[in-house]
Amino acid sequence: MENKSPASETITFLGTGGARFMIVSQILASGGLWLNLNGTEILIDPGPGCIVQATKRKFQAERLSAIILSHRHLDHSADVNIMVEAMTQSGFKQHGRLFAPADALETEPVIFSYLKNYLDGVEILREGKSYSIGNVSFTTPVRHIHLVETYGMVFRTDKHTFSYIADTRYFDGLCQHYGGELLIINLVFLEPRPPSYSLQLPGDHLSVPDVEQIIGALKPRVVILTHFGLSVWRAKPWQVAQRLSEKTGVKVIAAWDGMKFDLTELESI
Repeated sequence: MENKSPASETITFLGTGGARFMIVSQILASGGLWLNLNGTEILIDPGPGCIVQATKRKFQAERLSAIILSHRHLDHSADVNIMVEAMTQSGFKQHGRLFAPADALETEPVIFSYLKNYLDGVEILREGKSYSIGNVSFTTPVRHIHLVETYGMVFRTDKHTFSYIADTRYFDGLCQHYGGELLIINLVFLEPRPPSYSLQLPGDHLSVPDVEQIIGALKPRVVILTHFGLSVWRAKPWQVAQRLSEKTGVKVIAAWDGMKFDLTELESI
């Protein structure tokens, strides 16, 4: 009789670098998040090098049920075409869905037209909507304040609820839209910067004081920081996480490239 391994819920960080300088230098990888939620595998934000990071860790792209883009920026979408190609085995196995905001699919679409035919469907992310992928559901509760249309996500499985707070400037009401036992937060800046008004002033990201405020408001069991900008990297993300843990009383982890987090760990925290 075939032995089946017990169902697990894991999140693997294929890359933990974010924003322009970290992406072009590849000081940290930029591959996104690979979820395996009781057998439903989902890829989030496949930035540059995702295919390399995924194959290096022996992930099988054809097992993916969906790819989700929080927004169209290169550090979140650059490898979407090759990952769709891999997920569908170059079109020989038509399956899977792509979820993305409308502006990632319009004037300058991030995905090639021919690849859409390899998929079971393309779904547009909208504020306040719910979606399902196999035995997993997720919502995009609020549009973020960023240079392009951007959404975070709240995921729900049979056992767990966790949130991914993607790129955004901090704004009143942000916290009320997220929750769960686990928060994954994109942390780009060490200190707050002025809002962006052009592509030359990338100020619409969270900083350490913003993250401290979010943690204090939501008090999850665990927070995982990722998508580090250069200033955070220079400050040593693991030390930033330790200081946030001490200030908030919440377990804060700085992710590293290839880190796998098992959601069953939440039950013992």
